[in-house]
Formats: sequence, structure tokens, C-alpha cells
Amino acid sequence: MKKIFWIIALCAAVGAAACSSAKKNAAGESDFVTVRDGRFYIGDSAYRFVGTNFWYGPILASEGRGGDRRRLLRELDLLQENGINNLRILVGGDGDEGLASHIGPVLQTAPGVYNDTLLAGLDYLMSELERRNMKAVLYLNNAWEWSGGYSAYLQWAGKGKAPIPSVDGWPAYMDYVRQFVNCDSAKQLSYDHVRNIVSRVNSVTGKPYAESPAIMAWQVANEPRAFADDSLQKRAFAEWVRTTARIIKEIDPNHLVSTGSEGKHGCEQDIELWEEIHNYPEIDYGIVHLWPYNWSWVGKETLLSGVDSACIKAVEYIRPHSEMMKRAGKPLVLEEFGYPRDSMSFTPGTPTEGRDKFYEYVFSLVENGDLIDGCNFWGWGGDAEPAHVVWEPGDDYVCDPAQEEQGLNSVFAKDNKTLAIISRIARNINTK
Repeated sequence: MKKIFWIIALCAAVGAAACSSAKKNAAGESDFVTVRDGRFYIGDSAYRFVGTNFWYGPILASEGRGGDRRRLLRELDLLQENGINNLRILVGGDGDEGLASHIGPVLQTAPGVYNDTLLAGLDYLMSELERRNMKAVLYLNNAWEWSGGYSAYLQWAGKGKAPIPSVDGWPAYMDYVRQFVNCDSAKQLSYDHVRNIVSRVNSVTGKPYAESPAIMAWQVANEPRAFADDSLQKRAFAEWVRTTARIIKEIDPNHLVSTGSEGKHGCEQDIELWEEIHNYPEIDYGIVHLWPYNWSWVGKETLLSGVDSACIKAVEYIRPHSEMMKRAGKPLVLEEFGYPRDSMSFTPGTPTEGRDKFYEYVFSLVENGDLIDGCNFWGWGGDAEPAHVVWEPGDDYVCDPAQEEQGLNSVFAKDNKTLAIISRIARNINTK
């Protein structure tokens, strides 16, 4: 009798677990992106993707300054029609309004003081992504000045006025932000922001963000760097990345966490540091970026003639990162890559022969699946019509940040050939 009792109890427990699992699946848990055996999965299906950077999505989705929900819906429709199902989105924008080379409006105007209209815009955007079964990577900080991040937190922590690169020069800016990883008060402000956003409840869906099937991953920062190559600085940098990731995991154990790193280039050319950070159990997959023009692989005169060389250098850069992630049993994503329009033009619809060749090559790496498991090109310009070479308040948003030529690295709706390449390969990936 005792044996029979335990068999009945065991069966009841198994049944309850199955029932609980079924409830979780019905609630959408099966829609979460997971990692196993070095690959991404949604449920039991492998997940690979061609995506884009769309940092300004929450601004478009708002009903305040800069908002344009009709444009947002058109953009999401066009992205989805072309098989672009993964968007990398900024959840930041920190510091004073009206700064040169800085986005506007600003999400966090003082420590813990938020523009509620923009938060509501983020909620609306995420609800639309849920409805469309699209995914988002949400990054929470930035090493660069165009959205605040490092520099805003340091200024709030009492480290003096943050230099503006377009005014004070890049050396002054980088010397200033190198303080971040060693400034406890600035880091604490960044942790507070992470807690505020990751624990948020969506005002449109009524669900915590931790339960949103639209989130693929939270991300520590856009291109986080130590900004110095001494061992103590790099150790402080690594510890900050890990602490941030731990905070995210404590609040939201359902979603993946990634770094936002450029790869070796973002770790002071120390690929062992990159490997260490991406081997942390709190970090679920590897990240690299590629910028052939910014990194001087090609120049203004060799945008067309230098494409083949740029493709070779791209593989040479990606491969060691991929091998490290294979050893760690984690996927690798190329989440930023850009290539200027031919002749350094900025206008929608102007020739993109060099870009198209480079894009097609990079997308083939995702299609083959040997080196990278997904990519997000930089970036989506959609049906914007840039009014100025450098962004000014009131201009249409494109993915090129405020300090860069508007349209140089953006893909517009008028770029028919580029969209045809993206659509063809994205659909091939989605049907495999």
C-alpha cells in the first residue's frame, strides 16, 4: 500500500508539473528566446535572424515631441514585410535637453526622473512588437555621448561638466568617460536605471516586461568600453558589466542578457578580456560589431573597390570571437555593422552598390550559420527624409546618431535593391 501511495503521489506531481508547464506555454513562455547547445531557440525551433537597429522606436511611438505613431506603424509593417523581425532599441537618453550631438527628447532628465511620455511610447512599441511576434534587444546605457549614458552618469555624480566631442574633441571626451567604471556613485546611478526599467510593468498590456515575449534580450550598454588598457581599469570594467548583468537576471530571469560589445575592438584590443566577459554565466551570448569605414578598412575612394577586402577582414575579425563562443557553448551575434552609401552620399535612394555587396556577404554568414547566428544592420531609416546633414530638432529620425551625417549608414524604404537583398536572405533564414 505504501508503494502504491508513492506511485500515485508521483503521478499526481508529474501531472501538476505538466499542467503548470502547459499554463506557462499558454502564457507565452514558449515564445521566449533561449540558448542551448550553442544556438538560439524559441520553444523547440532554432532561431536565427536578420534584424536592424531602430534605437529611436520609443520616440516615434510616443505621443509627445518627436512622436509619430502613424510612421511607426508604417515602419513596422515594412520591416515585417521584408522579414526583418529583430530590432535593437535604446532604452536611454540621459542628461540635459538641447545638447549638441545628442538625441532629443531625453528619457531621463535627472537621476530617476523620467519623461513619462517616452516611457509610454516604449510600452506602446513593445505592445506592437508582441502583436506582430517580433523581437527586441533593449540596451540600457551607452559609452558614447549621443544618448548620454557614461557621460551623463558621471556629470550627475559630480565629476564636472561632460565634454561634448563635437565641441571639445574626442580625446577630452574619452579621458572624461574613462572615469565611469571606477566611479561607484556613477555606476550606482546606472544600476538604478536598470532596476527602474527592467522591473517596469507595461501600461498598454498590463504585463511586467519580464513576461513580454517581444523581448529577446536586455543589454548592458551600447559599445561599453573601459577606455584605458591598464589591468586595473579593465578589471573594473569587467566587474561593472557582470554586476549589471546580475541585476538584470535577478529581476528578470526569463530573458537573455548580452553586453553590446564591439568585440576585441571594444576591449582595448584584448580579446581575452572579451572572452572572459562573455563566458560569465550571467551573459547568454556573444556580441561583435563591424565598421569597415570607421575602422579604416576602406576609405572614401575605395568604397566600391575595397568591398572584397572588407569582407575578408570581416571574417578575420569575426572568426576568433566565434571560436571562443563555440567553446563556451553560446551563440554569436553581429548586432551592428554599417557601410556608407556610394560616394559618401546621404540621400535616400542614391546608389548603394558597395553596401549591397557587403550586406549580402554578411547576411550569407547568418544563412550558413557557421560563424554567427544573427545580425542587426545599422540601421533603419525607413521613409524618413533627412532635412540636414547633421540632425537638428524637428528633423525626421534616422538611425545615424545626431552627430553623424543623416542617411550615410541608414537603409531607407527607397533603397529597393538593398531591401530586396535583405528580404530574400531573411526569408530563407526564417523558413529553414
